[in-house]
Amino acid sequence: MGLPKFTDIISLSNAEISKEIIETENQLFNLRFKKATRQSFKSNEIKNAKRKIAQLKTLLTSRLQKSEQTD
Repeated sequence: MGLPKFTDIISLSNAEISKEIIETENQLFNLRFKKATRQSFKSNEIKNAKRKIAQLKTLLTSRLQKSEQTD
């Protein structure tokens, strides 16, 4: 699943970022479920999913704050 660079995420629109957050949270849920049921998975994928969610939420929050300041 390689972690995307933050510069690649910046080019996404707010709607795409929201969609990506939902998809990544679902993926994280599935990874946690696999861990709980002792199925095989790559443990670093949980870390990468959490980091990706944090990056997306940070970017979305900063964009929303900038739009509020300009209004």
